[in-house]
Amino acid sequence: MKRLFIFLTIVSLMSCEDEIFPTLNTNDPVIVVDAWINNKPEPQTIRLTRTQDYFTDQFSPGITGATVTVTDDDDVVYTFEEQSDGDYVWEPTEDRPVFGTSWKTYRLFIEIGNTTLQSNTLMGRVPEIDSIGFRFEPEDTFLPDSYFADVWARDPVGPGDTYWIKTWKNGEYLSKPGEISLAYDAGFSAGGNVDGLIFIQPIRDSINPFDQDDNDDFLSPYDPGDSVYVEIHSLSEDSYKYLTDIQIQTDRPGGFGELFATPLSNVGTNIRINSNGGEEKAIGFFNVSAVSTAGRLLDPDNLPGERPE
Repeated sequence: MKRLFIFLTIVSLMSCEDEIFPTLNTNDPVIVVDAWINNKPEPQTIRLTRTQDYFTDQFSPGITGATVTVTDDDDVVYTFEEQSDGDYVWEPTEDRPVFGTSWKTYRLFIEIGNTTLQSNTLMGRVPEIDSIGFRFEPEDTFLPDSYFADVWARDPVGPGDTYWIKTWKNGEYLSKPGEISLAYDAGFSAGGNVDGLIFIQPIRDSINPFDQDDNDDFLSPYDPGDSVYVEIHSLSEDSYKYLTDIQIQTDRPGGFGELFATPLSNVGTNIRINSNGGEEKAIGFFNVSAVSTAGRLLDPDNLPGERPE
């Protein structure tokens, strides 16, 4: 009888399914500044929007009519012209084919009506990518026969360099929370005693996607004929901490693991605001990156064997 009672209790709990409709508070919209720019030879965009309620089923419209400029240490002014709904764009010129120079500080200045937003950031240095390699590994308990990619680069001598490693497979950006790849010098964090070294293996291997099929079986990260393209972006230390917080907030374990996960909280911002006669607030981030790039096609008959010393 005791076993029957336990069985019926479990069945009853499994069959209880109540649909709920939570009521969330409506908050005043907050200015959002998306100002991640770099020195690639292409137009640079700063996007201005406002936050929206959680259950809103459309994107918030951009903020129009703002004045957006960035100034460097030499008082050179980069003007971002409004081109579309909330997008403000700086276009390269013959005299300035790229934006910025490493080791300069850049000051962001935005005017929206009576509200002024400001931010400062240092454009750091970035290592050149020595090479991208591929390797084959035979089937094991978790993966089928698989091809893996790795990116080889050496952190410059001198502690405190931070990077964001971005990867595209066959032209598609690896954008999942678990695919955010950050490095502090050649490792994961300060104090790792890896300054001036080649990136450690977990960082070299972070350019591999780990997708699953409809049966939840893992797929080979790459197949013959696939392409991989990698960019290393320099970060300010504040930007590194900001992206680390984003990674913690978005890459959640789910299920029972959430009981032991870091509680959700608002991430920081380096946007300062001065609102004359209002209660405006702002979130978002400003960073200027130096970028190095490399790409390769997977040819299983010509796997690279060279390694930097």
